[in-house]
Amino acid sequence: MKPVVAIVGRPNVGKSTLFNRIARKRKAIVADEPGTTRDRNYTDVHWDGVDFLLIDTGGFETGIKSEVDEHIVQQIQLAIEEADLIIFLTDGREGLTPGDMEVAKKLREGTKPLLHVVNKIDGQRQEGDIYAFYELGVETLYPISAEHGRGVGDLLDDAINLLPQSSKEEDDEDLLKIAVLGRPNVGKSSLVNKVLRDERVIVSDKPGTTRDAIDTRVEIGERKYLLIDTAGIRRKGKISRQLEKYSIVQALRSIDRSDVALILIDGEEGITEQDARVAGLAHDKGKASILVVNKWDLVEKDTHTAAKYEEDIRDNLKFMPYAPVIFVSALTGQRILKVMDLVDGVAEQHRGRVATPDLNKLLEKIVISHSPPFYRNKELKLYYIAQVSTRPPTFVIFVNYPKGIHFSYKRYIINRIRESFEFDKTPIRIIFRGKGKNARGKK
Repeated sequence: MKPVVAIVGRPNVGKSTLFNRIARKRKAIVADEPGTTRDRNYTDVHWDGVDFLLIDTGGFETGIKSEVDEHIVQQIQLAIEEADLIIFLTDGREGLTPGDMEVAKKLREGTKPLLHVVNKIDGQRQEGDIYAFYELGVETLYPISAEHGRGVGDLLDDAINLLPQSSKEEDDEDLLKIAVLGRPNVGKSSLVNKVLRDERVIVSDKPGTTRDAIDTRVEIGERKYLLIDTAGIRRKGKISRQLEKYSIVQALRSIDRSDVALILIDGEEGITEQDARVAGLAHDKGKASILVVNKWDLVEKDTHTAAKYEEDIRDNLKFMPYAPVIFVSALTGQRILKVMDLVDGVAEQHRGRVATPDLNKLLEKIVISHSPPFYRNKELKLYYIAQVSTRPPTFVIFVNYPKGIHFSYKRYIINRIRESFEFDKTPIRIIFRGKGKNARGKK
């Protein structure tokens, strides 16, 4: 599992700017197809041979007389608990504030490595602005300019030396890892217990019982599985938006480790914005996913209920048309074993590979039946296709103008690949790559 680095600090000190600088991309990533736009407050980072997960947080608000209110105390505590390293960011132009001192004091109560970073030091003229921050009682301050990149490299060099090494999963190719995801109280632990046929995981009606990911091995027939039961991703309105960003850390770690994600939806409540957020995490990571509608025994039904319910799910999760939907009851055991059959099926497709000659025969048919539109009055030519990886199946298509491929044509190619090679239950990625001066690819 990758270590986690959290950026914390008061509002408007430049946390998101630093996040973008380290991530080397804009925070709000807009995909070139409808229904996939989500604001990411996390990103995978690779720096000098080290991989880690970077989390951007909301600003710490301080109350009257610089007292930190209850939900901010909770947020700081979550930072201490979940992060392997904390970057405490302050504003050099504004100087040290009582709010900074309150937050620093709380952070230092933890045992996690803590780097004190002074932002908006854009040049030598601002270097004198950092001296006030030595009042925090630290020996090392990191003066940076998140906007211009000044000092960020030195900060990261020291940061990665303080991170624990990424832990490796046990090397067992036959072990299929399943992350069980969803909002609190949706029935994740109950589903795991029903699969295990044993009360190995504590079940409670109180949301938040499962604080950390719990791993349990199980064998069904000749197949071996690792079930990863995760803490529930909290609902908006129940906690602050800032807390929500930390509540996804365990889910992200579990998704990274998994082969298949089971995304549980409460059948009584219907699909929510938070369900879409959970599904989006798995989709962004390219994981095979199954949408499991739980508590189906409690839903009043007629002959059209399931179809209408699935239509609503598809409408809310347009970015995930490949994910099967199944209606279950973890309480009664209804269709639970069918979930595991689906797991096997989607995992097989997720690992699927297609021979290059077969792919190029299909590409030739695609171009003949539906040639790509012109780009800037120039003909788009698709030369060659090859599969470059699995989990998810990923294909590279060489073209003369990668930027000229419209999302609708990309979607058309993906659908033809799905139909032709039984990839209807797995995400697919396509990279368009040019030649010569147009060699830069487009995903």
